[in-house]
Amino acid sequence: MKTKYITKGLIASLLLMLAFSGCETFNEPVIENLEVSREFSPIGLKATIRNQTTVELNWTVKDDEDADHYVVEFSADDPEFKTIYKTLNVAPTELPVQVPLEGETVYSIRVKAVSAAGLGDSKWSVTTATTLSEQLLSVVQDADIEAKQVTLRWTPNSNVTQIVVNPGNVIHAITPAEKTAGVAVVTGLVGETDYTASLFNGTKKRGERTFKTGIDIGTGILVKPEDDLNAKITEAAAGSVLVLMPGDYQVFKGEIILNKPITLRGLRPGDKPKLHVKFTVNAGTANLSLVDLDLEGSGVGDSNFITISGGSTSYGDILISGCYVHDYLRALIYGNASAAKVASFTVDNSIVKNVNTNAQADFIDFRNTYVASIVVKNSTFDTCSVGRDFVRADAVAPANGFSGTGLTTNVLIDSCTLYKVSNTAAPKRILYLRFASNSSTVKNTLIVSTTGIYTNQPATTMPTFSKNYYYDATSFIDGTIINNKIDASATTANPQFTNAATGDFTLGNQTLKDNRVGDPRWIK
Repeated sequence: MKTKYITKGLIASLLLMLAFSGCETFNEPVIENLEVSREFSPIGLKATIRNQTTVELNWTVKDDEDADHYVVEFSADDPEFKTIYKTLNVAPTELPVQVPLEGETVYSIRVKAVSAAGLGDSKWSVTTATTLSEQLLSVVQDADIEAKQVTLRWTPNSNVTQIVVNPGNVIHAITPAEKTAGVAVVTGLVGETDYTASLFNGTKKRGERTFKTGIDIGTGILVKPEDDLNAKITEAAAGSVLVLMPGDYQVFKGEIILNKPITLRGLRPGDKPKLHVKFTVNAGTANLSLVDLDLEGSGVGDSNFITISGGSTSYGDILISGCYVHDYLRALIYGNASAAKVASFTVDNSIVKNVNTNAQADFIDFRNTYVASIVVKNSTFDTCSVGRDFVRADAVAPANGFSGTGLTTNVLIDSCTLYKVSNTAAPKRILYLRFASNSSTVKNTLIVSTTGIYTNQPATTMPTFSKNYYYDATSFIDGTIINNKIDASATTANPQFTNAATGDFTLGNQTLKDNRVGDPRWIK
């Protein structure tokens, strides 16, 4: 009995003590400042590669942090930081910070905070970044390219030992004088060949550039500005290559009528010969190549630049490469010849400005004429096809055309800059494809300042889109437009052109540069 009451008394005492203890806890003051002995580690540490070998570092700096600065350490191909490659101090106000490094290296990067209040250093925050190939080589200028040799330039006094040019594995050992000057001439090349030049220090690549050697005239026909260009073409045999010296060709202006395969090309890509002509393509013109020319149309009348005229004929490849084509009132190419076929029409590495500005045709305009392939790449189109469509392929059935016969028209637009194209009359189309079987792809392309759309035609097969950017061009993603086939992967961003009004579309937006969007000539 006594044991029972003793037990009850102990339980009651314990409960009473716990109650008083709980009350005391609620009376303790709120902790407003956390007592710590060291700085907090940086959070949100991010490393981004800019321009091949520069890493941009950023992390979150809170308003209540007392960090005086941060210590950043880099180790190269060494995740355990046994050897520190580079160390720097970064103030909070210097973020984000860009650090140039060597190429083709995996860098381990750690950052710690150093207190301004006498606390201990924080623990390290760690990330990694892999640099791409270095780029000490300068872009190869047209003036430095010849038929059998090239002059290459790089940052003077850099640690470099040799240049390797391929194809052909042409090796040039760099002399002390060349190393100091940052210039070397590599010989032993072949004309009209696409080369890749790699700059090395031992086995580590420190730069790489591509170029194409100039024409080795060989059996080509040399043409001078004082010559009658039309007469020279008439005299030439089928398949001839006419190599034009730099200059302004004023002796003949107007229409050149072709009935045989021919190539016209400038001798020096950096000093293009200027022609004031238009072309009419008749039966017998198996192929037409226009390369490294300045083609000006203000004096050729209200007409197209190239017109396919001969019907019931199969044509081969029509190429515009490395050209500046400007001031033609109507289409860049117009094909309305009945029952005619064109294997391909290609525009590459060219600038086309103020072409098709009177709204009397479409820009690349195939109607009765069937075209198998349209390729537009690495090029800029400035104020073209005003109020009209950019690419047109009509559904003309036999006997005048080939729609519905099992043939397909394929269109590719890749790495192009389109500015004020198919503008002013909404909605005009970039892809006005009505040929019964068609496919189209648009990728790596920048479209700016237009009311245009891709297409609102039920007959146009849904295009394939990849990595395209738009600015002041909202209709390409406007699903409220009837039948509009939008780019669901579109990104909108200001390209920050240097001066679009003067034709300088150099990108200022770093993200577009990193993603290699638009005509490559403007990515610097």
